[in-house]
Amino acid sequence: MEMKIVDQVLSTTPMKGRKAPPSHYTFKMQSFSLLSKASIEKCVSEEFEAGGYKWSLSIYPTGNTKGNGQGHVSIYLMLINTTSLPNDWEVNAIINFSAYNFKDDEYVTTQDATVRRFHVMKTEWGISKFINLETFLDPANGYLNDDNCVFGAEVFIVKTTNKGDCLSMIQESTTVSHSWKFSKFSLANLDEYKSESFVGGDYKWQLELYPNGLIEGKGICVSLFLALDVSTLPSNTKLVVDGTLRVKDQISGQHAQRKLNCKFSSSNLVWGIRKFFTLTKVKNPKNGFLVEDTCIFEVEFIVVGLLTPRI
Repeated sequence: MEMKIVDQVLSTTPMKGRKAPPSHYTFKMQSFSLLSKASIEKCVSEEFEAGGYKWSLSIYPTGNTKGNGQGHVSIYLMLINTTSLPNDWEVNAIINFSAYNFKDDEYVTTQDATVRRFHVMKTEWGISKFINLETFLDPANGYLNDDNCVFGAEVFIVKTTNKGDCLSMIQESTTVSHSWKFSKFSLANLDEYKSESFVGGDYKWQLELYPNGLIEGKGICVSLFLALDVSTLPSNTKLVVDGTLRVKDQISGQHAQRKLNCKFSSSNLVWGIRKFFTLTKVKNPKNGFLVEDTCIFEVEFIVVGLLTPRI
């Protein structure tokens, strides 16, 4: 059984007159004063369509007492025919209510841009203190003409394209370490070199080295990257990785290193540092990075978690 919870909008909702009628629905009521005399709690309109959904208006001629609307006209919008919607349905809408003023020939309309969320536990939104009843019943104020009145509603559906992700942290994730001894560094004449593959967690990795740098650092800096084997990556999954890339100081242990905080995915399989270390420092024998024409590159990291689309 569907539960309906009436949730009132604050009575301070701003109102403004305009000549244009409500965009979606008007509800004319005749002999309005007889409704209160007949102790009719509320009047429900016929259904109307707006934004692809079915709605109805509810007017409380002497106020919705459950919503503390005594002494006022209360007005509510209800979403109906929800049984055809999915079990987890949700409709977001901006709602404007109006009452026609015959004297000024204009629709006095709420000016509320708040997005209202309709769902299975809340199918009705409205204003318990829409118009003061004494003000409304006085013909001099223009809301009643020969005891007739007109209410209206506009419903603007807010379509959402929201996408979300779910981060699943990996408990007791194992630190992955790999060392790559690169010999004959001074003779390296290729743009790119790759280390042997190694296993880290449930995935395969490689180090990628550009001994003479990339793009703006070409000929100036060494570029070093960590690369993931896409065949070991589950579909629609990103790996959140935290680690360190380094080139070892083989003499004094003052290694050069840079932090690596990134997300590996099928569209971003390689992460690293383009300007990792200057060639001048690497080739300076005093720094201990190049010993017997050999450099040692290392990576140490953990897979912190998995990022997957939220369903």
